[in-house]
Amino acid sequence: MTSKESILAAIQANKPDLLPLPEQPEFPYDNNLTEQFRQSLALNGGEAREAKSFNDVTDYLETHFRNSQMIVSLSEKVSGNFDVNMADDPRELEHVELAILEGEWGVAENAAIWLPEEKLHHRALPFIAQHLIVLLKKDRLLGNMHEVYTRINVEGPGYGVFIAGPSKTADIEQSLVIGAHGPRSMTVFLMD
Repeated sequence: MTSKESILAAIQANKPDLLPLPEQPEFPYDNNLTEQFRQSLALNGGEAREAKSFNDVTDYLETHFRNSQMIVSLSEKVSGNFDVNMADDPRELEHVELAILEGEWGVAENAAIWLPEEKLHHRALPFIAQHLIVLLKKDRLLGNMHEVYTRINVEGPGYGVFIAGPSKTADIEQSLVIGAHGPRSMTVFLMD
């Protein structure tokens, strides 16, 4: 018997028994999810607004983004002025001022919003736009990340991302800089 075979035989002989995985504890969240999400997003540098209808969103766009040259909307209910299908290469999106996306799930404790690949068209879109608007149904709010991970299929689409506010960094002389590496603002419309 070679030394390699001897080592492998010793490992095989001393292999521990298989044990069941530990049970996953539940972390119930009983707070007002909408208010907690709003507070969490504000702490992250974003803003949450309630919308009774999509007219509230279009009114907001008319007030804040009337003169924007490139608005990409991936929502069928809110229109933009640039067809993202015209951009084969994500680098063609470098001048997007506003991206309007639809969130799949929202997390109240940290304001993270799950965006699967099929809702992004280009992976770069939420990071390359100057401003983000995310439309999220209130009934898609969950308390914490544990709850969200039981509902999403991270292996399914191949890509997805949690976004929890505008881009920020505090590593430059310990000063908080908003929009350093991505969007300068993020507004979430909580829809009924």
